[in-house]
Amino acid sequence: MTNATVNILRHADYSVTAAASELALPAQGQTSALNSWKALMSSRLALMAFVVLGASGALADDMKMPMNGKDIKWGPAPPFFPKGAEFAVLSGDPSKDGLYVVRLKMPAGYKIPAHNHPTAENVTVVSGNFHIGMGDHLDEKKGIELTSGGYGEAPAKMNHYAWVTSPTIVQVHGQGPFAITYVNSVDDPSTKE
Repeated sequence: MTNATVNILRHADYSVTAAASELALPAQGQTSALNSWKALMSSRLALMAFVVLGASGALADDMKMPMNGKDIKWGPAPPFFPKGAEFAVLSGDPSKDGLYVVRLKMPAGYKIPAHNHPTAENVTVVSGNFHIGMGDHLDEKKGIELTSGGYGEAPAKMNHYAWVTSPTIVQVHGQGPFAITYVNSVDDPSTKE
């Protein structure tokens, strides 16, 4: 609820209380108080409806159109990911401050060496077999396998790694800007030709 809506509701509550007090007047003032209360409530409800509908319209203007998976526009993953993955931005701009939602499509056998992020990373598996582990180097004997619907979270600056054993799509969301720092700089694909 916006601050304007909260203020209107508080004001309306105060007005209802004041009108109810007027109703407690002697009999000769009750008809006038009742009419005054009805008029006041009608105008308050109209104003509240206007504010709520206006806020809904503003939110709808900012909302992206819903889409099905088949309508997602995939492109090559940014150069800080190992080659072979595809990438799609669903919401926001991961390179800027603010919320973002992206998807990463990886072929079977794809690996992301140990790395960390400046902000928390939240990963939901859309399809496939996604393995995630915590530590300073990729170790396939450690970690946990997440399947469709699985969820993992890596706090900011925590070293972690991932690999997939089948074609896999994950959805990543968080607070931007999104960046990757590899634990071992030789693992950073953006520095390779």
